[in-house]
Amino acid sequence: MQTAHRPTETPATAWLRSRKAEFSLHAYDYVEHGGAAWGAEALGLDVHEVVKTLVMQNEAAKPLVVLMHGDRQVSTKNLARAIGAKSVQPCVPEVAQRHSGYQVGGTSPFALRKAMPVYVEASVLDLERIYINGGRRGLLLGMRPALLTELLQAVAVHCSLP
Repeated sequence: MQTAHRPTETPATAWLRSRKAEFSLHAYDYVEHGGAAWGAEALGLDVHEVVKTLVMQNEAAKPLVVLMHGDRQVSTKNLARAIGAKSVQPCVPEVAQRHSGYQVGGTSPFALRKAMPVYVEASVLDLERIYINGGRRGLLLGMRPALLTELLQAVAVHCSLP
């Protein structure tokens, strides 16, 4: 799982280690605009178990994080309703990067630059294991989905498009 020199150390992996969280490292060759589907294919995973980390904002431009299955999209209407916002929209890449501290394509929900509420599609928590970005492009972390609620206090919502 870990090597002595930790070539895949990121703020996210350091944060998880400091909390004694159990996770596995899964590196792959990143492809621009490949997204969760490419990460899943490269590692032989089910894309439904790969979780995207999306930085969004409400109508007051307050940032928030949404964790969604790799094969699904967020319904911004359902999300806004679920969190009591008037509207929600994705942040542009530059703004997302400024809020998270991570490069788009390598955004992890762990060790974010700015404290933001985290929402997770409820059905993600039903999976046995998930694979989520480890804080750099081409690195997924395998873990129990319960870590999202235990460590991030992620709030379960129903916000995926059918």
